[in-house]
Amino acid sequence: MSFTGNYELESQENYEEFLKEIGLLSAKTDSKVQTEVLQDGNDFTWTQTTPKWTWSNKFTTGQECELFTMTGSTFKAPVSMDGGKISVLFPQYLFTAEMVNDKLVMKCITPGEKGVTFTRVSKRTSDCKTQHA
Repeated sequence: MSFTGNYELESQENYEEFLKEIGLLSAKTDSKVQTEVLQDGNDFTWTQTTPKWTWSNKFTTGQECELFTMTGSTFKAPVSMDGGKISVLFPQYLFTAEMVNDKLVMKCITPGEKGVTFTRVSKRTSDCKTQHA
């Protein structure tokens, strides 16, 4: 299933705990996060937007890519796709994303015994500007 589409936040768990764990509690927003994903084969453009900020990454699964963190710093990491699930090891957490029943399910998992698993579920919006592959 293609990831291509526009998505609106439907639910999330451990959002505040996750931001606190990675030192970004000041980034907390009550606005619904909008996510746009453009997929062309293994090439992706992944953008998340709130009224106050936009965060975007372009990457190719199966390759090491230069990516941006939520704070705007850059790092290099391999991006993998296995069984329809995208995985990227960010400096402070493991990011995964997959399509489940036409919903975009993203998880960010911090390491360690007291690690936090932040889960965000987003639904496709009806005003989708992009084509579903």
